[in-house]
Amino acid sequence: MGYWLLKSEPDTFGIDHLARARGKRTSWEGVRNFQARNYLRDGLKQGDEAFFYHSSCEVPGIAGIVEVVREGYPDATAFDAKDDHYDPKSRRDDPAWYTVDIRLVRKLDRMITLEELRKHAASKLKDLKLLQRGNRLSVLPVSERDWRFILSLE
Repeated sequence: MGYWLLKSEPDTFGIDHLARARGKRTSWEGVRNFQARNYLRDGLKQGDEAFFYHSSCEVPGIAGIVEVVREGYPDATAFDAKDDHYDPKSRRDDPAWYTVDIRLVRKLDRMITLEELRKHAASKLKDLKLLQRGNRLSVLPVSERDWRFILSLE
């Protein structure tokens, strides 16, 4: 099993939106960064778990846990000229962008804030990509060791 961190802005699509979604499922569409796309296309596997992370908000942090229920497939929003994520260079026979489907496992009992995670950046979470300079991707791998430590903070 792999572990990941998926970032979303809570005003756009937060953990509460996912909790209200049909079957508590959604596709993780609209990612437009090639490294993050590669993770979606090649890295995330059915059964993997991910932290649902609220970003670009007053108090960023981990709000819940999701499970990958469908592995990478072409992101249909790239082909829809009316969608904000439309990409005229992406073709159905050679898609540039991918998505996965996720399902809410649970909301955390409390948010584990970015500030709290940073307190452990020099010791327990020194390898967590979220805390390293220049890592602003919306999809990041998380080691099993970091996953377990973060859950212990809850």
